[in-house]
Amino acid sequence: MKVVIIGGVAGGATAAARLRRLDERAEIIVFERSSYVSYANCGLPYYIGGTIKDPNALTLQTPESFYGRFRVKMRVRHEVTAIHPERKTVSVKNLESGEEFEESYDKLLLSPGAKPTQPRLPGVGLEKLFTLRTVEDTFRIKDYISAHQPKSAVLAGGGFIGLELAENLRELGMEVTIVQRPRQLMNPFDPDMAAFIHSEMRAHGVKLALGRTVEGFEERDGGVDVLLKDGAPLHADMVVLAIGVTPDTALAREAGLELGLKGSIVVNERMETSVPDIYAVGDAVQVRHAVTGQEVLLSLAGPANKQGRIAADNICGGDSRYLGSQGSSVIKVFGMTAAVTGVNETNAKKAGLDADAVVLSPMSSAGYYPGGKVMTMKVVFEKGTYRLLGAQIAGYAGVDKRIDVLATAIHAGLTALQLKDLDLAYAPPYSSAKDPVNMAGFMIENIAEGIVKQFRLEDVEALPRDGSVTLLDARTPQEYAGGHIEGFRNIPVDELRERLGEIESGKPVYVVCQSGLRSYIACRILAGYGYETYNFSGGFRFYDAVVNDRRLIETAAACGMDQT
Repeated sequence: MKVVIIGGVAGGATAAARLRRLDERAEIIVFERSSYVSYANCGLPYYIGGTIKDPNALTLQTPESFYGRFRVKMRVRHEVTAIHPERKTVSVKNLESGEEFEESYDKLLLSPGAKPTQPRLPGVGLEKLFTLRTVEDTFRIKDYISAHQPKSAVLAGGGFIGLELAENLRELGMEVTIVQRPRQLMNPFDPDMAAFIHSEMRAHGVKLALGRTVEGFEERDGGVDVLLKDGAPLHADMVVLAIGVTPDTALAREAGLELGLKGSIVVNERMETSVPDIYAVGDAVQVRHAVTGQEVLLSLAGPANKQGRIAADNICGGDSRYLGSQGSSVIKVFGMTAAVTGVNETNAKKAGLDADAVVLSPMSSAGYYPGGKVMTMKVVFEKGTYRLLGAQIAGYAGVDKRIDVLATAIHAGLTALQLKDLDLAYAPPYSSAKDPVNMAGFMIENIAEGIVKQFRLEDVEALPRDGSVTLLDARTPQEYAGGHIEGFRNIPVDELRERLGEIESGKPVYVVCQSGLRSYIACRILAGYGYETYNFSGGFRFYDAVVNDRRLIETAAACGMDQT
């Protein structure tokens, strides 16, 4: 059997190694148009910033090492220019010599990945305008910084690459501004959870120009002007386009393969395309979202590697299936860790799901253990069925552990109610006896059983301030004086029983505290005396962070400024 693979990075390299492990006699040829194979895209910004110092560390394998171990022929600097399904060949051009030839195959695997989205804007192509996708891109940026010592950079795009690069450029001492058309960074997160990412970026000196549209680029005064719609240009010594990626599927289109979202390749669960004996994996393919069931594009290394393994299994006669993508991901944002799995509340509702969520602020370790850090968790579930839909966490310790537990729970089909039953490891340095994941389950169980009703951030503004309801802040007077929601009066939870006479009976009571715990206790006390109560999800800490973030974004948009 002869297998030809187009693309030698994540999915392609994984498939090649798996093919060899399953079939020692197969002839395996990989064509990769760049000079590198099996490299770590996710590590590229950290080489630019100097965290990774050895450029060789970016490549997990070389063509020589891959051949030495797996006897796979890695043909770098070879570009496949056409696929001929009718005669089962591909046209190839050697980019070093210019030689062109055809290579036959029994099975063909496409792993072309995605390319940086290049908007059709004036000035695209300027010398000081960069993209970051390949090792060559990384060296180009690194060499430019070393040679010219730029003092400032504008990053167009606020996704994974934009944030990671912003952090690393700040570590080099550069002034950094991120421009993003949506009014938030990191679209996998809901806007309220993105507020914590915004705060961390601003705290480290990154300027945010959110809700701003880039209209072009112009060279000026030795740098680049980033032209903005309805705003003054942003000037910088260099600009990096990180506005997303587009499936690199021109070959598939010309070969007549069925295409889907944004020109991506349509595959089945076995990673088979619409043409016999042709498989496809990675960022170029359309996949099913494991939670919503909708077709999506997810450019993540984990799914690409899994898909490469599955395709190799099936090429060798197996029957492996790709069950869909949850979009589980994690990112370092200076000192913060932010992570997400499943579907966020915004997209769940867009998908037609009747979604609700709980927000909590647990500690990363036992409260009495020194050094614990608060994290903010948002767990999304379906009303009625309590199907677990997704989760988002922002914090400083223990975030990756909890998101992986929640990702596993979603994959296993657990309901949000079953989170309370998970038997999770406990020791004071790592958790409380009631792990944050268990706590989310307890909260959702209380809602399901009618023990507590909650109100959410989006409900606060609409609450009447005419005395028809009671608005109560259960924190201490000192906390209340430091900031509170307009219209909420202060009665500390520990004084509540003695001051029941101050709360008019027969009116609903809406209660808030710092995190949601004391207000929950207040709700239970009041419920015991016949009051109808509602607990604020997330607490004042959550409210304050989100409202302040929105105020900064709105003020900056009105003034045509960035947000520091």
